[in-house]
Amino acid sequence: MMLIVVISVMLYHYIRVTVFQSVVNELTYQAEAYKKDPQNFNPSNLKTFTIEIPNKTLATIETGEAKEKETYVVMHKSKNQSTTILTTRLNDDSYLSLEKETTLQNQIVEEIFIDIIIVNVTAILFVLFYALFLSRMLLIPIKILSSKLTNLDEKFLHEIDIKSLPDEFLPLGHSINRLISRIQTFVLYQKELFVGVAHELKTPLAVMKTKNEVTLLKPRECEKYIEALKSNNEAINGMNAMISSILEIGRQEGAQFEEPVSIDIIGFLKKLAKNYDVLAKSDEKNIELNLEPEILNIKIQTSLLTHIVQNFVQNAIKFSPKNSTIIINSRLLKNKFTIEVIDEGIGIDESKDLFAPFKRYGDKGGAGLGLFLAKGAAQALGGEVDIKNRNDRSGAVASLVLNIKG
Repeated sequence: MMLIVVISVMLYHYIRVTVFQSVVNELTYQAEAYKKDPQNFNPSNLKTFTIEIPNKTLATIETGEAKEKETYVVMHKSKNQSTTILTTRLNDDSYLSLEKETTLQNQIVEEIFIDIIIVNVTAILFVLFYALFLSRMLLIPIKILSSKLTNLDEKFLHEIDIKSLPDEFLPLGHSINRLISRIQTFVLYQKELFVGVAHELKTPLAVMKTKNEVTLLKPRECEKYIEALKSNNEAINGMNAMISSILEIGRQEGAQFEEPVSIDIIGFLKKLAKNYDVLAKSDEKNIELNLEPEILNIKIQTSLLTHIVQNFVQNAIKFSPKNSTIIINSRLLKNKFTIEVIDEGIGIDESKDLFAPFKRYGDKGGAGLGLFLAKGAAQALGGEVDIKNRNDRSGAVASLVLNIKG
């Protein structure tokens, strides 16, 4: 509405100036005609025509201001009449004053002003009506989506039907369905995690109880009791490892709310690699870096990044043979930054879901939650993790892909 008012005011002033400028141009033309040929000058369509020679009175009233200007225009407006007077210098002591009635032009400008006001009021009312109509029309799909989300059963999540939505709201509907799909995946993972935790903790307890009951059925040698106690200690150690991994899940969920900080991720990876190099050498293995570019400043949650890289490197050290080399690569392609950890182990079974909780592969032991936690951390960073076999030789490649905002 403000734009309509501003444009209307500009248009009105433009029309007014244009209309009265034509009158000024006519008077100017008549004045020039007189200067060129005073004898044949015929002031047609002029109300009055006078040549005034200044005297004492005229000099104080009319010529005092005119001495500073070659030509000037004055408009007089009374109740029923409007006139325009052009005064121009003839010589050092005389001026030509031309007067023309502009009542018709003034009436035209006033009519235009009234018409502009009427048009503006009509346009503003139309804009208000259209805005109310459009807002009500746009609220209908919002109300449909709100009703569908309100009636959504959290126990049986399913995607909402977006076929009845207008085309303009389809992207919003797809976004809501993607969010519901992610919630479904999260709920399934949580259910699987809780079931796995209960199973992983219940099984060693059942084994310990059975061994204790068998051992206590009859008197035995001291070695049998010592063997049973050692077996129980091993089971307890496994349970402690499991509980530590479960606690790590809670820490990771807290780390997702960590404030991102701006770091040079290449320098950060080099610092991590120094610690991993000590760990690898203690296991008679080597760490090799191949990081590109030289410097890359990004804003990221460092705790989550450390957890992912650490898990990849620890797995590489665990499954690689002695005197092998573990390579940490990084590269930037367009807006995607990739970190790879390459080992020389036996490889993986790509048909299995390595990122599921409590999934153990190989004979190295562990709680089976490391890659599950790494995937959760990557999702919190807005990235993706993947593990595949090497093409050039035996071994696996664990990768993290981060989207870099420009």
